[in-house]
Amino acid sequence: MTCELSVNVDHVATLRQARGGMEPDPARAAKLALGAGATGITIHLREDRRHIQDHDLHRVRALCAEARAELNLEMALTEEMLEIACEVKPERVTLVPERRAELTTEGGLDLAHYAEAVAGGGERLRAAGIALSLFLDPEPALAPIARKVGAAMVEIHTGAYSHAAEPIAASESSAGRKGGDPVAAGRELARIEGAARAFAKEGLAVHAGHGLTVRNVGALLRRYPFTELSIGHTLISRSVEVGLAEAVREMLEAMRRL
Repeated sequence: MTCELSVNVDHVATLRQARGGMEPDPARAAKLALGAGATGITIHLREDRRHIQDHDLHRVRALCAEARAELNLEMALTEEMLEIACEVKPERVTLVPERRAELTTEGGLDLAHYAEAVAGGGERLRAAGIALSLFLDPEPALAPIARKVGAAMVEIHTGAYSHAAEPIAASESSAGRKGGDPVAAGRELARIEGAARAFAKEGLAVHAGHGLTVRNVGALLRRYPFTELSIGHTLISRSVEVGLAEAVREMLEAMRRL
């Protein structure tokens, strides 16, 4: 089974919002990504609208519908976001935790604590024809809870693995740290694999994402055959050098080089 790629275009909007105006355009970026082989687009409409705006969501929704691609809307579990999702009707909604102070999503949803609220929100989404996905840390104990609240799929948070697998920043490497931590990366891969198998055993589709790059994605997919990866920041960063279409093609090649 081939692992599919959903491209997160949030940080195209981040760049636009840094100056205002209309460029660069997340919808155009989404079109380029789909043309290069991505099968879906992910966007996170945050409560503070720090990057993706409501008009971006509507334009990307129309684009994905025309291209017959899957739109994955990441959002917090709030009344405002539930209303927006039920109006726009993406193919799926991925519930994520959200803090105003964070630079990016820092961890998985606290499903054990918010199970009842998630179940209620999921029921509303399913009634609107939207599949429920949950962004979760690699914890096998969450698998039966995810099934119970009505999730169709989960996205495993790979941030700890990605951080351990990637080279250390130059400011730190000067102190003698030359690269990532292979032992920690291996430990995180084992956690991810264990959680993925537990989620799959509950009948959930298993996706993954956060911090993945062409350098670390192969080891992840050799460990477990995820059906989809959601990748954004590294693709947008690489696109500055080679363009987004080529960055997507490079990532797809790395995903298939097993």
